[in-house]
Amino acid sequence: MSVNVGENGRRSVQVEVEVPGSPEEVWQAIATGPGISSWFVPTEVEERVGGTSTSNFGPGMESASTVTEWDPPRSFTKDGEGMSPDAPPVATEWIVEAKSGGKCVVRVVHSWFASTDEWDGQWESVEQGWVSFFNILRLKLEHFPGQPGAAFDASGISNGSESEAWVALTGPLGLSDAATGGMVRSGSGVPALAGKVENTGHGEVMVLTEEPGPGVCYLMAMPMGEQVWLSIRFYLFGDGAASAAAQAEPEWNHWFAQRFPMGG
Repeated sequence: MSVNVGENGRRSVQVEVEVPGSPEEVWQAIATGPGISSWFVPTEVEERVGGTSTSNFGPGMESASTVTEWDPPRSFTKDGEGMSPDAPPVATEWIVEAKSGGKCVVRVVHSWFASTDEWDGQWESVEQGWVSFFNILRLKLEHFPGQPGAAFDASGISNGSESEAWVALTGPLGLSDAATGGMVRSGSGVPALAGKVENTGHGEVMVLTEEPGPGVCYLMAMPMGEQVWLSIRFYLFGDGAASAAAQAEPEWNHWFAQRFPMGG
């Protein structure tokens, strides 16, 4: 993955994923607030040209943009600020392309104008992040199409090395030796987590869950200087998703606060 550089100074990164579903079904998942919130982060969308799209990545970390093109169920574009006050503004285009066999390709393209590569590294990181979230989108559309969803997350900080932090997180959850296709279950004294491992990578695991409810669980570790930020996100689906999330969220936040306090 790399930044594409055009002759006019336009720089861009793009990621795509093939998912099951009709264009209309996929559009609901990527272009509406409830749809996006069910596989990404809490998001609100005014579904029209000139509307605002706001994603909440955590306290004080909201990202707002303005919808500039709106063509359901094919594509929409929104313009937003860069990653910092001195960064160039960024246009983000979402495209749904129908394929045979009841599938679609979803493509996101971030583009900006710059005469240097100053921001390339940050956008390459964003590009990598979409790969993981697109896996969640694919699982949602494959296993839980049209179902209501509820999501929550818990996070904390470890002062150990990345490998030490990862073991401290995954060991009690039965995921320290996780392999794709394997069944896992959390141990004693840990909130309920059970299901099948969908994929693993460096510092991340994705589980198709049975507990705390049907859905997807995504765990990740991210080095931050001499510390490691650890996170677990649950995306639950079905008529019981909201009640299951409401019960499990405080349990997971309490467990993280005990093992990985934000104070380090």
